[in-house]
Amino acid sequence: MFKAIGTLLFGSLLLLVQSCAQVPVETKEDPWEGFNRSMFIFNDAVDGAILKPVAEGYKAITPNPVQRGVSNFFSNLGEIGNITNNLLQGKWDATASSTFRFLINSTAGWLGLFDVASEMGLKKYDEDFGQTLGYWGVSSGPYLVLPFLGPSTVRDGSGLAIKYAYLDETSILDLNDDEELGLLALDVVETRARYLNAEGMIVGDRYSFIRDVYLQNRAYEVYDGNPPKKQTIKNTDSADDSWGDETENDSWGDDSASDSWGDEAEVDSWGDDSAATTDGNISVEGDITADSSWSE
Repeated sequence: MFKAIGTLLFGSLLLLVQSCAQVPVETKEDPWEGFNRSMFIFNDAVDGAILKPVAEGYKAITPNPVQRGVSNFFSNLGEIGNITNNLLQGKWDATASSTFRFLINSTAGWLGLFDVASEMGLKKYDEDFGQTLGYWGVSSGPYLVLPFLGPSTVRDGSGLAIKYAYLDETSILDLNDDEELGLLALDVVETRARYLNAEGMIVGDRYSFIRDVYLQNRAYEVYDGNPPKKQTIKNTDSADDSWGDETENDSWGDDSASDSWGDEAEVDSWGDDSAATTDGNISVEGDITADSSWSE
């Protein structure tokens, strides 16, 4: 079933990219903003009509220990992806930690219902195929809102397609199609329930806020907490640039201000033939021009 989802997602991604190419460019990070906003409205409508009410009901009737156990269970299944992607990125310590976390929580933690590994001090290293592609230099590409899946980029959408097509984390449970579908639905509802409280943090335009937070968070994850800083280009025509401004005082080539290196308007003690010498016995030989003898 997950391979079918991956195939459909990959095909949808190609169709979306093709259709988005006709949308006028809005910003560098979000050139398909017109399409993305339309898809955002669609996803928001589906969420408000179905997913959010179900998530609110789940959170209202499910005891907190059970919610935590369900979250731990899916988090433990996610360690399979963490192991794979940490290995693909050559992060050996993270690979070892993810492997031990999965083994310990799957056994001592009762199939991951209890996070015993964290109590033992084993750190969790979340990685996915989108991060792996970014680690090896693949650009994120334009921002893209996927149907039902929400915020993404071309790179991250491709990573999702790879995951659903080739990495079925539930295969170790030996479930039939109906059980896999039920498990997927529970995962979606549990994930949505965890983000209910985060909605209160959204300010201003919902679309722009969610987009900016997503892009910043993904950059943070891809670069392991050290994203490159954007370099600002200095305007050489500004008034405070001492390297090429001809309107302000500039000791390197201003013809209007006092300049001890080549000013013809002021007295130049280095070669001005109009300056009076202090010693009458000293004669000046040679053809002296108005320019300094240092600049001939």
